[in-house]
Amino acid sequence: MSESEKKYCDSLTEYSRRKTNQVQVGEVWIGSDYPIRVQSMTTIDTMDTAGSVEQTIRMIESGCEIIRITAPSVKEAQNLENIRKELRYRGYNTPLVADIHFTPNAAELAARIVEKVRINPGNYADKKRFEIIDYSEENYKAELERIRNRFLPLIKICKEYGTAMRIGTNHGSLSDRILSRYGDTPLGMVESALEFLRICEDENYFNIVISMKSSNPQVMVQAYRLLVQRLEAEQLKPYPLHLGVTEAGEGEDGRIKSSMGIGTLLEDGLGDTVRVSLTEDPEFEAPVAKSLVDRYTNRDTKTTFIPPISNIPINPYQYHRRDTFEVENFGALNVPRVIADFSDISVEKHEDLKPIGHFYLPLPDKWRMNDIGADYIYSGKMPIPFMLPNGLKEILDAEIWEIQEDKVNKIPLYSAETFVEGSLRNSLHKSINFVKIKINNLGPDFIETLKRYTNVVLIVETDNEAAMPELRKLYFNLIDSEIKNPVVLKRDYRNISEVKGQLYAATDCGGLLVDGFGDGILISFDNLSIANSTSFGILQAARTRMSKTEYISCPSCGRTLFDLQETTAMIRKYTDHLKGVKIGIMGCIVNGPGEMADADYGYVGIGKDKIALYRGQNVVKKSVHADNAVNELIELIKEDGRWSEPEIVEYDLINA
Repeated sequence: MSESEKKYCDSLTEYSRRKTNQVQVGEVWIGSDYPIRVQSMTTIDTMDTAGSVEQTIRMIESGCEIIRITAPSVKEAQNLENIRKELRYRGYNTPLVADIHFTPNAAELAARIVEKVRINPGNYADKKRFEIIDYSEENYKAELERIRNRFLPLIKICKEYGTAMRIGTNHGSLSDRILSRYGDTPLGMVESALEFLRICEDENYFNIVISMKSSNPQVMVQAYRLLVQRLEAEQLKPYPLHLGVTEAGEGEDGRIKSSMGIGTLLEDGLGDTVRVSLTEDPEFEAPVAKSLVDRYTNRDTKTTFIPPISNIPINPYQYHRRDTFEVENFGALNVPRVIADFSDISVEKHEDLKPIGHFYLPLPDKWRMNDIGADYIYSGKMPIPFMLPNGLKEILDAEIWEIQEDKVNKIPLYSAETFVEGSLRNSLHKSINFVKIKINNLGPDFIETLKRYTNVVLIVETDNEAAMPELRKLYFNLIDSEIKNPVVLKRDYRNISEVKGQLYAATDCGGLLVDGFGDGILISFDNLSIANSTSFGILQAARTRMSKTEYISCPSCGRTLFDLQETTAMIRKYTDHLKGVKIGIMGCIVNGPGEMADADYGYVGIGKDKIALYRGQNVVKKSVHADNAVNELIELIKEDGRWSEPEIVEYDLINA
């Protein structure tokens, strides 16, 4: 792949918003000449006019600049007029977007009422049957002509009424036609949108925003990058991008997953409007999105210069983990390791390790570890005075390690300068050593010294506000220098709130992990427990280390057929011990089974109090009553031999 084909943004080191068309949505403009916009979607039944209006107002007051409302059929599309009139009467001019799936008639009506319509090219003119079809070129062209004829009426209405459009591809709802030709890939996602976009350009309609959403941040990032590259390669217009991770979930996990996908793209100057999808009330989404967006306000004035990159040694559209050799349990085929930062905290008793997932049980005199137990402790200059549990190892600053009696179970950390200078290097640990570096340490002397040691793990850090681009540049330099030592990502968020720290960590570290960089993670928060759970959450969201059950849950909308938040909490209660199992929880058939594309099991609303259960993308139990659906889901997991009973641990002793 040539360097020009790898190019998807203006610079990988210097922050610059991608230049785009400017799109008008009512009184709001979207595009590179304007601030990055924040939006969300209502969860109230669209036929409930009063409820929709009240929720919309709460969303506006929480920071939403654009509001999306589902219109699954013509009757809901018609009721958008009543919602819009009441909002305007009460003094709210925030533009409304009709969310359309399957029903072109609803889209054509809504385009006459609201300021924008969102269509999904995977199901606007196609019915999904999960069939693989071998198309001839002639048959494929005939399919494209059929789509054109179905799509043209909406384009003409949008042009007549000045209505904007979002062509929103979702990874999980690609049409059978796209899957048959391109597979379940970022390329298929991009081509799905481009088929509709080419028709729009043929009709001289350009008031368009595009999105490439997935519940997998890695796939989402690759798809957006590829979209930008393809738009330029085909000389199509540079349309604004709407960013979002679908079905991100709730709480900490939902915020981490969203930040990883959205933040990674914002770092490269991609993205003009953002929606964070959480399985929570929609007014809680906008503040999270705003925290992400605000980080890039005047970003170019707050960063240290990073030398430009002339050679991109990776394929930015396809995941490949950086090649490394193995040092103990770092690198090669090992999952990334978590190091807990105790460098400013004195460990005096066993209970001090509870925040990082290691619990001492006095009565049996044993240690227990949960699914997010840290692998290493960095204690800096303060050695831990008792024997650590089996599997947990201690890292000390090299000058402190030198004077320890136990130089086997404790491990040294060298500065780059000390490592090159060699005054302490004469007594290296036999099997594993850590060396902390920044990008300016990668000079010829350091590279030549490092190449002589295959028992060294690097810990990389930066003080630059543009942390992700600088660390990416560091990784590129390592690849160019043919350095294959494992690398741990280190970031410090002790000077900001925990909420922002989680969002920023998911961007800074997650953005590197989705590109295959990172054999470990060491992040610092004032709260050790938050740092530990965030570390494992980032690795899970990047799909590099599955340490807990993953829930792919939609954010709810007016189509939802049950209480999604309550149901998600109940499913989590009974299944959150199933390490590595992925469960999709979808409010309606529109968001499933497609949207939970890589889930192992699915729980999908198909009617009032009626649930369909899926194994992968195949429905295995139809029309299960909601009262018994969770039990049936558990039985399904048991049938596959993936169920285990939750361990009964002496928590009273642990928490005493």
